[in-house]
Amino acid sequence: MENFFPLKYHPMLQLSYALLIASSIPFAFSEIRNTRIINDSREKITFQTFGFLQGGCVSISIKDISWKSSNHKAQLNTSSMGFYLYNSSVFDQLYNMPSPINFTVSFYLLSRQYAKLLFTFEKLTTNSTYNFSTPIDKPEEYTLSFANCQQEFEVSMDVHTEMYNIRNGQKDFLSAGTTNLPMLYFIFFFIYTSFFIIWVFTCIKQRLIFDKIHIVMGALLLFKGFKMICAFEQYLYVRKTGTPHGWDVAFYVFGFFKGIMLFTVIVLIGTGWSFLKPYLQKREKIVLMIVIPLQVVENIAYVVLEETGPAIQMKDWLKWKQIFFLVDIICCCAIFFPIAWSIKSLREASKADGKAARNVEKLIMFKTLYTVLVGYLYFTRVFAVMIGTVCPYEYKWVQDAITEAASLAFYVFIFSNFKPMERNPYLEIDEEEENAAGKLLEEDDTFEL
Repeated sequence: MENFFPLKYHPMLQLSYALLIASSIPFAFSEIRNTRIINDSREKITFQTFGFLQGGCVSISIKDISWKSSNHKAQLNTSSMGFYLYNSSVFDQLYNMPSPINFTVSFYLLSRQYAKLLFTFEKLTTNSTYNFSTPIDKPEEYTLSFANCQQEFEVSMDVHTEMYNIRNGQKDFLSAGTTNLPMLYFIFFFIYTSFFIIWVFTCIKQRLIFDKIHIVMGALLLFKGFKMICAFEQYLYVRKTGTPHGWDVAFYVFGFFKGIMLFTVIVLIGTGWSFLKPYLQKREKIVLMIVIPLQVVENIAYVVLEETGPAIQMKDWLKWKQIFFLVDIICCCAIFFPIAWSIKSLREASKADGKAARNVEKLIMFKTLYTVLVGYLYFTRVFAVMIGTVCPYEYKWVQDAITEAASLAFYVFIFSNFKPMERNPYLEIDEEEENAAGKLLEEDDTFEL
């Protein structure tokens, strides 16, 4: 098993897994959040978004409030600062207005014209403490934000927020659009556990012919199952207590391993490693050395941005999210190269060795893999996100459901087509079949990418 992984001793691969270990920092996936704002002059500070049902509630506690300004002549008006709620449709309407209004966004928000004002700092003084709680009269998905109409003043404060709905007389800290996620993830955990058991039995049954790639594929199923059960426990604890009690860390760690294993399996299958050839070429190793570290860094950075939120991040927080999304797309594009190389090599080999009939089946298999991979990546990266944006806020869980369903379908395709199978090296192919396959390779351009 020393050569179990082709890049085992490569320094960049070791760095990738070191970054994975470093990713076990505590994250703040919860609906009870504590945020420290330090010397912030932003006009608008976004805290969190939550889907409220009838009778939902938002609670805010602030302490250690202070202001300072580099302009000593500036006069502080504390009523020009405060917290408010707005929904996404209002936000889009506000920012699509003519530019003069855009320059005074916080004023219009605090004037109650476009948002639900919760409270201002009118009666607050330096180092004071204030607690606020209010029910939500109109069910909707709201975003909690802080507005500062006097940007010449920098604000510092500790903010504690709680958002929840009331179900059966108890607090439910899950947003209205995520209440079905615990059961959804438990179902997929059961499916992947069964999938893994079947895969193990298949490998044991075919232990004389299974390849190293099948061990890597089994590890992928294992990490996927762990990710599903961690997601289930995470949402279950958030629903009851408002915090995930450490399950978020386990969720992200197993998610990182699952992501790396998935891309590794796709690249190795695309190169034909283990079942077509026992080694990787230099260019194929380069693809792995690029994709794996980028995937690790992208996942870590995305989680840090997602969990800390824009409240304590830089002003261009959204731009950074888009950059890391672009990195993920680059990785997705990179994994197509090994498949294209394999198809090209098989075409050239069929012409050189005269075994066209044997190679046609492999070409069809790789062509199908290429097509399915394009569909899978497009569906999960683009279509599912579009579905999530158009769904009512109560059905945000649908995006997760169709994404996981597409992932399961892709896994079934990969594992069924590349499972350990009997090979007959003495299979005889008559001359007529060989000639027909050779003519197909020459005339049919469906094998060209």
